[in-house]
Amino acid sequence: MQRNGLTVLFIHYDFPSQFRGLVAHFLARPGVLVAAIQQACASAPFEGVHYATYQVSGQPPAGTHPYARNMEAQVRRGAAVLEAAWRLRSQGVVPDLIYVHPGWGEALFLEQVFPEAKRIVYCEFYYRTSGADVGFDPEFPAPPELGPVLAMQNTAVLHALNTCHAAVSPTLWQKQGHPGHWHPLIEVIHEGIDTDLVRPDPSAALHLGPGLPSLRAGDEIVTYISRDLEPYRGFHTFMRALPELLARRPGCRVLVVGKDGPGYGPNPPEGLTWRQKHLAENRIDLSRVHFLGAEPYNVYLKLLQVSACHIYLSYPFVLSWSCIEAMSAGCLMVGSATAPVMEAIEHGVNGLLTDFFDPSALASTVASALEAPARFAHLRAAARHTAVTRYDHSRVCLPAHLRMAQRVLEGR
Repeated sequence: MQRNGLTVLFIHYDFPSQFRGLVAHFLARPGVLVAAIQQACASAPFEGVHYATYQVSGQPPAGTHPYARNMEAQVRRGAAVLEAAWRLRSQGVVPDLIYVHPGWGEALFLEQVFPEAKRIVYCEFYYRTSGADVGFDPEFPAPPELGPVLAMQNTAVLHALNTCHAAVSPTLWQKQGHPGHWHPLIEVIHEGIDTDLVRPDPSAALHLGPGLPSLRAGDEIVTYISRDLEPYRGFHTFMRALPELLARRPGCRVLVVGKDGPGYGPNPPEGLTWRQKHLAENRIDLSRVHFLGAEPYNVYLKLLQVSACHIYLSYPFVLSWSCIEAMSAGCLMVGSATAPVMEAIEHGVNGLLTDFFDPSALASTVASALEAPARFAHLRAAARHTAVTRYDHSRVCLPAHLRMAQRVLEGR
């Protein structure tokens, strides 16, 4: 099965995820065999990729210590990946290079099957009890038993770092969250976005459906986008800011994109979603605030292009692709003064920053931006410039990833 050229294996339970751009690149190279190991229920496959799927089986034994439950789940997932890897090898697929996200245990046993392969691990996040998401929001205090649980949850990442040839992290802050002695191994390279596709469009227009208005670039439109409407992305602060914002700007409309899923953080009160909870607690005119759920990517892009002001809030956690895409679309960014948001947005240079916990400051900042859009036009242009010069996939990020891969393959 293996060709005479390079063989690259990607491993991610929700393949392709962060590896999408690299997969597309290697598929386009003549003579390169691209393989993937993914969970059986993961996303639709890439055409041309040689797949092996796995299914995690079994349940933690009844006597498993609470601190070890995450680790036990990682081992079971790693064992399932091990079986899939042996199937690939039996089919003649022997990778020269492996890209793997280690966070769920998928990298634990790769050496057993592919000892000759060079391994690059994706260091997305290292759990800790201070300086990041845990303990950040006093509204949701961390339980005392969480510390030992998180310490054990890092086991799979530490094992992967101990056995890999290189590692990559998308932001400096995400890299620095890992123990310091691993920092020389971890290179900061974002996955990158397509800034040719995600770009400003002064003529952009969008019709949201029956009974809703048609919207155009230049209208007084505020956008908020998150995969899930949850505290980790500041949804509670955003909702508390809306009554004041709507009162100060009676002509504005607010478009909210995101699902009512659990997200990364705490669960909402029993029987409610976070959206329902905050709608009950805040007087919001739903004729001007539109909850759109999850939208197709082409609609999502139009939302960014018609936006007069885009709000991006986050705990100190993983930086969302939507933040960089909004910058690439030339949005006027209003972000939270938190890491790693501040790596992308510099206050007064390419956007505006507010205190994550201050809804009034958020409302005031957005209202001021809507009141005098011309005064902030340079911030929109600067946001676009940042996206193009630092986060463009094909011209900046992909070449950096390929330079790293070449060094690893050459043993440097």
